[in-house]
Amino acid sequence: MTPEAQRIAIAEECRILQWSYALPKRCVGASVPDYLNDLNAMHEAEKVLSPANQPARGESQWSEYLGWLGFCGKNETREVYVCVTATAAQRAEAFLRTIGKWEVE
Repeated sequence: MTPEAQRIAIAEECRILQWSYALPKRCVGASVPDYLNDLNAMHEAEKVLSPANQPARGESQWSEYLGWLGFCGKNETREVYVCVTATAAQRAEAFLRTIGKWEVE
């Protein structure tokens, strides 16, 4: 995914963006935070992840998110420090994978 597509997908999930479907399609509302470079912005995005069980797998989104953070950190053991020290870009990728919006180019 391009950085811009990642930022837009996260902003949509966080309900920061609203789209006007009148021609031409344009964004109405707040500017898109720099999720890939700003840990504070990712902290706000993480707040939308649900701790409730997901019916299909019985895992919370947080559990899945932490698993993806381990993957993004290239650490198969998914140790705690990998999650704690993850960059904003790694958190953004893990977030998008968790909500099912990560796209491979």
